[in-house]
Amino acid sequence: MGNSWHERFGAEQYVYGEEPNQFIKDQSHRLEKESKIVAFAEGEGRNAVYLARQGHHVTAYDYAENGLNKTNALAERNKVKISTEIKDLIHDPVPAEEFDAAFMVFGHFSKNDQKTVMDKLISTVMPGGTIMFEVYSEDQVKYGTGGPKTVEMLYDPSDVLEWVKDYKVLHFFYGEQERVEGELHTGTGHVIQVILKK
Repeated sequence: MGNSWHERFGAEQYVYGEEPNQFIKDQSHRLEKESKIVAFAEGEGRNAVYLARQGHHVTAYDYAENGLNKTNALAERNKVKISTEIKDLIHDPVPAEEFDAAFMVFGHFSKNDQKTVMDKLISTVMPGGTIMFEVYSEDQVKYGTGGPKTVEMLYDPSDVLEWVKDYKVLHFFYGEQERVEGELHTGTGHVIQVILKK
């Protein structure tokens, strides 16, 4: 089976744009200065580059080589350095308690794999660290403004609450948000946002 994300990110333009996700932009003030941060399913690097420009030390994981190549190119244009690593977040191991913070924006995984990826996201962060993510909820199928076309690849808010219940949840949101992110995420969408302290 081919890597559809590798193919998608092979286009010259940045399919989700070069500007950071609004949630990351709005919430980045929560991060300690010069934090060591890991980005899961980071695609073409727009959020990683934004945080690197704020003075953070960012590592980007994605399993699409073309996405990471574009991350590096975007970082170079913005005169920042990012570590990039090809990572299958379902099957590959991730380092434990190595980062001050971790985030994921619109990581699309099937229901069977969502908890695995979330557990890994949380596991990479040291105790006291911050985890942030924004994903499309199951309601997004009615909106048609981006993301997977099937509920199987979208998130149930009750599942998400179950996964994070053992941590200090600083922010939980389930509802509509405007997103203008390149050609593939544009318009009103239905999202789940979480920020927690480990």
